[in-house]
Amino acid sequence: MGRMVSFKANGRAGDGYLATPKGGRGPGLIIVQEWWGLVDHIKDLCERFSYEGYIALAPDLFHGEKTTSPDAAGKLMMALNIGEAAKDLRGAANYLIGLDGVAPKRVATVGFCMGGQLALYAGCEFPELIGAVVDFYGIHPAVKPNLSRLSGPVLGHFANKDKGTPPETANALVKQLRDAGKEVEVHFYDADHAFFNDTRPTVHDAEASKLAWERTLAFLKKAGFEGRGSTVDG
Repeated sequence: MGRMVSFKANGRAGDGYLATPKGGRGPGLIIVQEWWGLVDHIKDLCERFSYEGYIALAPDLFHGEKTTSPDAAGKLMMALNIGEAAKDLRGAANYLIGLDGVAPKRVATVGFCMGGQLALYAGCEFPELIGAVVDFYGIHPAVKPNLSRLSGPVLGHFANKDKGTPPETANALVKQLRDAGKEVEVHFYDADHAFFNDTRPTVHDAEASKLAWERTLAFLKKAGFEGRGSTVDG
């Protein structure tokens, strides 16, 4: 029901999947992919947010590459050029802000796994464009956000059984955010890493996912990004 779009990314073209609510109006969200690439699960999340009244765009940070192999995904993540990814994220933000139907003229980022860390990174790099961040169990060892630059609140969803981003790592990030004077809300779930991914039955937790979804929508509303609830307009 959504569609692929192209946008300018600092002198070159970027691509992403865009889902728009019926009527074409709503807050803008950047959905930041996991290490698998721009797969159907991420596209589906764009659709889910559009049903809630958001204009959601998932930039393709791997530029067409995707995989179902953890080993290959790890290689794609580590090969990601963070500077180029930043261009894609900024381009996606500018694209959304430039759409007539997007209001306010800032966006929020929502990222998962690798994308959770990149969502936070984007909020730090482009505080004039990004006014709120939702980080689902973010991890990327090469990404070090400058938290002092954040201009909006952060919501963190983490898992108690997560070996990649264990609770002590998550709590250290929360402490850094609070020490920097930033507003942060954090929740821990008795679940595994990637519990929100309903295409992975070995780790998906339906109850935790439902609660995290409700908390995310409430957080975005409180942060000034309130979706009105709608059906998708293809």
